[in-house]
Amino acid sequence: MIVKSVLIFDSGVGGLSVFQEISALMPNQHVIYAFDNAAFPYGELDDDVLVSRVCGMVSALCKEHDISLVVIACNTASTIVLPHLRSQLTIPVVGVVPAIKPAAQLSQTKHIALLATPATVKRTYTQDLVNEFAPDCKVEMVGSTALVMMGEDKLRGKPTDMAKLDTILEPFQYGVDCVVLGCTHFPLLKDEIQQMLGEKCRVIDSGLAIAKRVEMLLRQEGSHSLSALSRKHDVFSSAEVKEEEALNKEMSQMGFSIIKRAPTF
Repeated sequence: MIVKSVLIFDSGVGGLSVFQEISALMPNQHVIYAFDNAAFPYGELDDDVLVSRVCGMVSALCKEHDISLVVIACNTASTIVLPHLRSQLTIPVVGVVPAIKPAAQLSQTKHIALLATPATVKRTYTQDLVNEFAPDCKVEMVGSTALVMMGEDKLRGKPTDMAKLDTILEPFQYGVDCVVLGCTHFPLLKDEIQQMLGEKCRVIDSGLAIAKRVEMLLRQEGSHSLSALSRKHDVFSSAEVKEEEALNKEMSQMGFSIIKRAPTF
């Protein structure tokens, strides 16, 4: 049986945090990682532009490669794009939802926080999640584009500015006992965030839940890989990559080949 690839898509390298969870759960699954760096960051795009870019790039890759499932590893895109993309594809599409529900269930103080992009914090979709799953909680919300850039820099081998991180996290250091990482870039900095918040605060993201969902769907589709991975993962960008050599070095350690340009769309 020829095992198809899983396509993981994001605007930048944040979706690699999701790749790491999928790879840990399914080490033999081949992955194609694609990122739309030409339009990064997505949080600043109009909705119609976001839909057009995600659907265009993902559809173009699905036409050129044998893909069994798509993961939109971006909270900002997932809140808007999923219905449009599912109408265009015949394969499963998995999105990312901020882990508000588990945070509300785990919290002892009923004082939780969401750390996301400004776009995700502002969306009605996010407030609907809070209203549905955390009505008994006080929910602090902070939107940070700076933290997205810090995640990008870390994947290029740059040290994290802990003083800057401390400033971003300052609103969460009084009474909050669960912090939800509502952007896939942020788990790349999970160790540093946990260090700043201390052991009394749980740091939660959706990565493992997404990986389990992907595994279940692949089993249902009959395309779950049981044999050893025989080739490197592939990675595509939509434009020239900032500090490409440094990023290639980091991604090589995850089992990726060098970055190639995505098909035009």
